[in-house]
Amino acid sequence: MNGKQLLKYCLAKPGAWQDEPWEGDVVAKVGDKIFAFLGETSVGLKCGRTRDEANELIRVYPNDVTASSYIGRYGWNGVKLNGAIPDDEVRELIDQSYEAVVSRLPKSKRPQV
Repeated sequence: MNGKQLLKYCLAKPGAWQDEPWEGDVVAKVGDKIFAFLGETSVGLKCGRTRDEANELIRVYPNDVTASSYIGRYGWNGVKLNGAIPDDEVRELIDQSYEAVVSRLPKSKRPQV
């Protein structure tokens, strides 16, 4: 999976849209919340409700997943693309991150499905 495929997959989600809140940093949002930090070689995703839950992915893929700087304590990880993690599993992680963020949106801001 490359960066363009990653962006396309994220933006296909209901209510998803692209933003660049910091110069050069592209993200995918739903409502007003980020669910994916998009890069050419990696993606930042919500991988657990807690740091302990997100650490499970690091245990499984120690060379391809790291705790995100600053927001890692909230369950966010950086996931390397085209490494040991199969593309279908990366898509599942994107789905989970999206669902986690949508579930925390006020009902009035959730996408209509």
